[in-house]
Amino acid sequence: MEDLCEDLADLYVESRVTAPGDAYRRPSRQNFMDRLTTDMRRPGFAMVIAETDRLMGCAFGFPVRGDGSWWACFDGTLPRDIDQLTLSGRVFAFGDVLVRPHPQDRDLARRVQERLLTEHQASLGVTLAGRADPATLAALRSWGWLDIGVFRRPAGATTLRVLVLPVGERTTARLEGLVTLPEGGGPGGP
Repeated sequence: MEDLCEDLADLYVESRVTAPGDAYRRPSRQNFMDRLTTDMRRPGFAMVIAETDRLMGCAFGFPVRGDGSWWACFDGTLPRDIDQLTLSGRVFAFGDVLVRPHPQDRDLARRVQERLLTEHQASLGVTLAGRADPATLAALRSWGWLDIGVFRRPAGATTLRVLVLPVGERTTARLEGLVTLPEGGGPGGP
């Protein structure tokens, strides 16, 4: 895994290229490496890698503990269906989904996400994204993620969007009524 970390950091940088004039400053390569190192130490950490002649994409994360502690910073009332999935151990937190920019990125992103969720028998994926990072939010939404609210971390002014990725028709139907995506980005604004 140590040998792969540098390649993953390169993929992170390439997949997060900032458009000219974009005011948002993406977290640094070192920040990514620190987050990856932290996530790798979590119980149940898993990663799926897609490669051809080089690394093309990956998704990684860990199972959300059934005690609900992962949701402690959720602003508002957690939807009951999500709370029930968490208690049953069927939620998987994605640390990141990285895809090298190319014409097939939606399909590749979908495949690595689905593979990771299937391997963990999860019914719901969850991830966090910076409110001020419209490119990442747009990519996640184009890959099927749904915006359900915000996380407010008490140790700072950081507010993050909470997105979920339902797996299967039954889970999608159960969550359909609670997700809205107005121009402002969903519940709680952009």
